[in-house]
Amino acid sequence: MDLKRLTDQAKRLIDKRGGTKALEEDAMELKDVATKDESFADKAKDAASAIKDPGAPGDDRPPAGG
Repeated sequence: MDLKRLTDQAKRLIDKRGGTKALEEDAMELKDVATKDESFADKAKDAASAIKDPGAPGDDRPPAGG
């Protein structure tokens, strides 16, 4: 496995989604979804929706590099 190639791909993906700040916001949003008192199916739908939009909910910043 080429570790350098893997890290470069991860960096590009993070940059494409808006950088480390957006990544932190995504993680917090997913944490909030996971701790909701809902069924697993509802949590899965909410998580999928959260991942489609990088950064915090309602954050209208365009992703970096695009």
